[in-house]
Amino acid sequence: MTDKMTIKSTLSVLALLAATPALADCEKITFSDVGWTDITTTTSATKHVLEALGYDVKIKVLSVPVTFASLESDDVDVFLGNWMPAQNGAIGPYLDSGEIESVAVNLEGTKYTLAVPAYTYEKGLQSYADIAKFRDSLDGKIYGIEPGNEGNGYLVKLAEENTHGLAGFEVVESSEQGMLAQVARAYGKGEDVVFLGWEPHPMNANFDLKYLPGGEDFFGGEGVVHTVTRKGYAAECPNVGTFLGNLKFSLAMENQIMGEILDEGEDADDATEAWLKANPDAWASWLEGVTTLEGGDGLAAVRAALKL
Repeated sequence: MTDKMTIKSTLSVLALLAATPALADCEKITFSDVGWTDITTTTSATKHVLEALGYDVKIKVLSVPVTFASLESDDVDVFLGNWMPAQNGAIGPYLDSGEIESVAVNLEGTKYTLAVPAYTYEKGLQSYADIAKFRDSLDGKIYGIEPGNEGNGYLVKLAEENTHGLAGFEVVESSEQGMLAQVARAYGKGEDVVFLGWEPHPMNANFDLKYLPGGEDFFGGEGVVHTVTRKGYAAECPNVGTFLGNLKFSLAMENQIMGEILDEGEDADDATEAWLKANPDAWASWLEGVTTLEGGDGLAAVRAALKL
């Protein structure tokens, strides 16, 4: 009887352990960074704080579609760059199935749609419906960002369906940096150019821009950015889940750090660390109810890591 009870007790303990997330599983956190400077900025700042709390943070550079597929397959834990409503079509099926969970809005007041220089706007290119009238001066091109991006896909669809008379326009897919280099060349010569623009981003300070109405069915008006995770992550790792729920960024924060990265050539980790040191009041709320990995005072640990 004793042996049977011992076996039964052992099995019960093993079952309990199997149902309880292991500390090592929560200690290691994998983020996706899709290569946009704003997401590089927020991911880097978040990494600094989590590492100060004792976590092992890994960052994978992936496209948006691969990011969502990786969250579904549990190869990525967290993504800080779910721009809505622009990514609704791409992420919607995953949210509907429950394979990806939205845990918080981390940024409000974003813009994301086609933009033109103010001088082009003043010539009359003031909406999507006006683009075709400028076909020759635009060389029949609309500049997008990285291949596979859902914003590019929307623009390609407009051209394929001749919406707004855009049949024949080429959507030039490039990196963020490649697209902006093309914009800078055109802007320096006073040439017309139309491209995917967004805020937060220092392009809004570097160029006098106008955002075009007409793409609201896809891009919406002002948008928000969500923090999303793989299924069940916040429940499995509640301390990190609380932290992710607390994360709130600002347009001013991101514009400042992104400017240092893009315009001054600052390393992203160095720029975000400097911002964290200079703005402790801006991120203290991130740590409300959050401990270190080992259960210590989270805020004190981060302040100590930053030598504050």
